[in-house]
Amino acid sequence: MDPVTRWEYARLEYRWTGDFGTDRNMDYSATFHHPGGVQRWGVDERFDDLRHLNRAGAEGWEIYHRAGQIVGQPQRVHAVTYSMKRPLP
Repeated sequence: MDPVTRWEYARLEYRWTGDFGTDRNMDYSATFHHPGGVQRWGVDERFDDLRHLNRAGAEGWEIYHRAGQIVGQPQRVHAVTYSMKRPLP
């Protein structure tokens, strides 16, 4: 019988910053929360979460849930949270 897989969990929060001048609705910060603490992964000039997701994937994390928050008229993405897991060694 195979052993049960044990997982560790993390989340990536990709959130609108609301600053940086006239294009303030287009700046997003990426923050990675994991068992070892919190890491700031940077600020993007536009919504471009793919490089952060690729970085997490390269470290063995897989996404199992995504939740977005839309606000305002016209509607804008305020935040997206990705729930991740990876097997423990």
